Amino acid sequence: MFSGERLRKRREELGLSQAQMAKQLGISRPSYFNWEANKTRPNQKNLAKLAQLLKVDRAYFSVQYDIISIYSQLNADNKEKTLNYSQNLLKQQNKVVKTMESKRYAYKVYEKLSAGTGYSYFGDGNFDTVFYDEELDHDFAAWIFGDSMEPTFLNGEVALVKQTGFDYDGAIYAVDWNGQTYIKKVYREDKGLRLVSLNKKYADKFAPYEDNPRIIGLIVGNFMPLEA
Repeated sequence: MFSGERLRKRREELGLSQAQMAKQLGISRPSYFNWEANKTRPNQKNLAKLAQLLKVDRAYFSVQYDIISIYSQLNADNKEKTLNYSQNLLKQQNKVVKTMESKRYAYKVYEKLSAGTGYSYFGDGNFDTVFYDEELDHDFAAWIFGDSMEPTFLNGEVALVKQTGFDYDGAIYAVDWNGQTYIKKVYREDKGLRLVSLNKKYADKFAPYEDNPRIIGLIVGNFMPLEA
């Protein structure tokens, strides 16, 4: 492929102006300008004139000229190394392209669930849109805020919630208590719900039934959003 940039570079190396080039080639200045701007390409006749005028071979004006020129100067052993290295680069590039082209699913994340001290939820109804490479069944998605449920649930991940009642002790639920939400292991006791963290540095919380703690739903999945 013809490179107008290489043409411009060589012309400037020889101290020639575009007007001088156009005059010696017998063409208009706009026609020459379009070659350097990559808007048009010289035909084979004009390409030969350019090579003669600028004291280079025709291949010089190719986009791949530098690579071809260097490769042709290598010995057989280094040519093989260069080829192997280039093939590995191409494989890595194709993997990146394949990853970028993989299917992504959008999730609307409306609220934050505290994995720590509690966080108000449902707010003003605004949501963030994030993406993941799997489509997971859920009723709504929520941000995880805090580190009390590490290492299973990380700060900044998205928790997927199924709106259910209480199923069994020790399951992980989203719980509404005193106007705040928590993501915790939940145990039913005689006088309330015990909210247990996975991170042992956090003490259990106890939500008395008289405070009307409510199970919002079961946590059915979590993921770290993919970069946009």
